[in-house]
Amino acid sequence: MFCLSILVLFFSLYTHPSLAALTTLSADKKLTGDQTLVSEGGVFELGFFKPGNSSNYYIGIWYKKVTIKTIVWVANRDNHVSHKNTATLTISGGNLVLLDGSSNQVWSTNTSSPRSGSVVEAVLLDSGNLVLRDRPNDNASEPLWQSFDHPTDTFLPGGKIKLDHKTKKPQYLTSWKNTEDPATGLFSLELDPEGSTAYLITRNKTEQYWTSGPWNGRIFSLVPEMRLNYIFNFSFVSNENESYFTYSLYNSSIISRLLIDVTGQIKQLTWLENAQQWNLFWTQPRDKCDVYAFCGAFGSCTEMSMMGPCNCLEGYEPKSQSDWNLEDYSGGCQRKKKLQCENSNASNRDKDRFLAIPNVVLPKDAQSVGLGNAGESVPLSFSLCAESLYEFHEKFGKILRSLDRCRMEKNKLLYEVTDSSMVE
Repeated sequence: MFCLSILVLFFSLYTHPSLAALTTLSADKKLTGDQTLVSEGGVFELGFFKPGNSSNYYIGIWYKKVTIKTIVWVANRDNHVSHKNTATLTISGGNLVLLDGSSNQVWSTNTSSPRSGSVVEAVLLDSGNLVLRDRPNDNASEPLWQSFDHPTDTFLPGGKIKLDHKTKKPQYLTSWKNTEDPATGLFSLELDPEGSTAYLITRNKTEQYWTSGPWNGRIFSLVPEMRLNYIFNFSFVSNENESYFTYSLYNSSIISRLLIDVTGQIKQLTWLENAQQWNLFWTQPRDKCDVYAFCGAFGSCTEMSMMGPCNCLEGYEPKSQSDWNLEDYSGGCQRKKKLQCENSNASNRDKDRFLAIPNVVLPKDAQSVGLGNAGESVPLSFSLCAESLYEFHEKFGKILRSLDRCRMEKNKLLYEVTDSSMVE
């Protein structure tokens, strides 16, 4: 029996070489299945993963010693593979390339071809930076390519979010689409392209809803939490080539990360080894409801709600309940029942009324339309079947009309064109 056990153990080791972790990836090696690339000190690990209940696979980097699998970088975030056992990550033509089961290229580092005689390899550093380098010149100051120049949603110590002064091209930190899909999301952090030292968070890279304030030599002026910098060493660098913010840890044994969450907030988190959980150090904006269009069209945001921050207006329902379940509210809400003004029977058209919605804020793209006194009726021809919101101002005798969306918080009075069955 003892001899049989030894034989079984030997046979297992011999027939499963792919389970051994790699420390470098070169042209004569391939990473597939459950095989991983591990940093020299065993801090980070790279390999195939699938998020949550998703059936899609991605190449990602995660903390090796953190018990909660935490992804800090994704290579093919917008192009998944279906099977990890047939997909391969390898060096080809001087690039790190991900191929699917049919040998189609899914992702590549897309660097220029190396010089003749170069031996290109990929190595994962203990900083979490995946580096592509020329092995005969591996002491060169600049790698051929590095993941720190192509961040996804996480900003690790030693990394940087920069603005290139020559190309005017910003570097983005961009959220996942939802908690189970690492595809490029709606929210991005970038250094102000106008040249100030402030960082901005935008929705769709167009609608700015938060700023860090300018760098004052120690911290960003609108992020007071940075004053508690006994853990972090912050610095802002600006020269003729680029400007960027970076940070390091005074105690290298501390595990910390900054990310832009699917909520549209940036969060600084630190791993608590004793509690085996991530501790939120600070977040900005502090409230989810301060995130631009967080609940989408016809959604209402209430920060302290026990049912979650987002709800649909009365008479509306989520466009995609599955997205809402994954904390992606961007699709907003849709009507449960069509307006009667769409009815071909003219006698039914007067059943639509305005429904009072108290304590909300209209979006910034609202427009004004003249109106009579508050007690006067409003003809529906004024906004026939328009999916819009109206706010009455007695002082000015006007209604404010939202062009397309309703993004609301609880503190102003609005009226909405709605079905009469919802009006008492």
